[in-house]
Amino acid sequence: MPRPFDPVVPPPLAEQRGQTFCRLVELMQRLLAPDGCPWDREQTFATLRRYVIEEACEVVDAIDGGDRQELRSELGDLIFQVVFQAEIGRAEGSFGPDDVIAAICEKLVRRHPHVFADVEVDSPAEVLRNWEAIKARERAAKGEDRGLLSGVPRSLPALVRAQRIGEKVARVGFDWPDAQGSRNKVSEEVRELDEAIAGGDKERIEAELGDVLFALVNLARHAGVDAEGALRRTIDKFSNRFSHVEARVKDEHGGFPDTTQGAPLPLDELDGYWEEAKRKERGEGG
Repeated sequence: MPRPFDPVVPPPLAEQRGQTFCRLVELMQRLLAPDGCPWDREQTFATLRRYVIEEACEVVDAIDGGDRQELRSELGDLIFQVVFQAEIGRAEGSFGPDDVIAAICEKLVRRHPHVFADVEVDSPAEVLRNWEAIKARERAAKGEDRGLLSGVPRSLPALVRAQRIGEKVARVGFDWPDAQGSRNKVSEEVRELDEAIAGGDKERIEAELGDVLFALVNLARHAGVDAEGALRRTIDKFSNRFSHVEARVKDEHGGFPDTTQGAPLPLDELDGYWEEAKRKERGEGG
């Protein structure tokens, strides 16, 4: 016999203190019960890994899209993944949802002594330096002999990982003093890439291209720009413009020709459609 689950009614915004979190835990426990959902009960930490990544990416998309209701929905999906894994941990006897919340609360208090203790700070940069120093002491207390960069996940997107690494080493003084030094490094790396391309050595080209990308990420950091976000916006812009090109080709030619059977459309024609798309973005018409 199905057991109904009463709807969760949040209190007004001004009164919200996370009171409904326990209802999500209760719901998850129902889903994982012997008479719950067969699919949910089959899941493990490993099988849920991909969903954590996907849900986090959908949160980012919602942030970029500016739709607050969509963001609310996607944050719910992400929190669901947290509670799902916490309940799996409880079932195996390692930790539960309250342990997860207690751990992050304790960590946040410990790493914000300027809020919860008598430490004084003058700037956000000083907060970050203190944060790294506290983390280093935590690792030492655990007997962990790990380097400064060990906490940057290898599974991060490459641009995000590069920017996080740059931020971490900058906090200990391993950085250009200003954006100009970083910009000069970009030019130096581009020259070395040009030399590699001229030499035709693909392995060296790959290495030098990586150096260029890393230098550009560092320049983005000095300029106060999120490199991943900048590239995402450019990809979106390119995609929108190419959609216009594709539509014009369809209007004029019925679609792109099969290049295995003949020549592609002239580049100057395609570039003309591209310029149309740019003018359309600027509101200048066709």
